[in-house]
Amino acid sequence: MSDVLDDGPFFHGTKADLAVGDLLTAGNRSNYRPEVVMNHIYFTALVDGAGLAAELAAGEGEPRVYAVEPTGAFEDDPNVTDKLFPGNPTRSYRSGDPLRIVGEVTDWTRLAPEALQAWRDRLAALLSDERGEIIN
Repeated sequence: MSDVLDDGPFFHGTKADLAVGDLLTAGNRSNYRPEVVMNHIYFTALVDGAGLAAELAAGEGEPRVYAVEPTGAFEDDPNVTDKLFPGNPTRSYRSGDPLRIVGEVTDWTRLAPEALQAWRDRLAALLSDERGEIIN
């Protein structure tokens, strides 16, 4: 399936209301740079990492974390791996192939409002310099 040495389980954070069996696909606008249409769908092996992504996601819906399974090959997410963190401690990945929803996770750690704002501030600072360029 992939050369990535991670068997999961895997998770995706979003504000979309989805069902088991739904497919998440590439081709959507970036949550962080809405002018960029993404060539990949992103996921992580860390449930709280997916929770953070859900809380930071664009949209007005309720943040949700889904258990997902890749339907094809995947790779380390180059937007965080080695660019921001040596190796892949965030266990973040991306795929050009869809992810299948296999369940919803409800026991992830929600951030306090001030912690969420601190993440938004860090993300805004990161996106304002050259490290914030998305590798698509």
